[in-house]
Amino acid sequence: MNVDVNAIFQIAGIGIIIAMIHTVLKQMGKEDMAHWVTVIGFVVVLFMVVSLLDDLFKEIKTIFLFQ
Repeated sequence: MNVDVNAIFQIAGIGIIIAMIHTVLKQMGKEDMAHWVTVIGFVVVLFMVVSLLDDLFKEIKTIFLFQ
């Protein structure tokens, strides 16, 4: 299993970018759009985490079942 720090940096980078976009949109008075950007960012990060968890469970399965 090759989980390096890149995934953590990607998630952190997405979080920082989404926070900046949210702040700019909120300052412009477009709060609805800012909330949608936040939700979309959350969904993207959620898919990344689910993919990493899938890899983790596959690795655990191969370790304990010797496959």
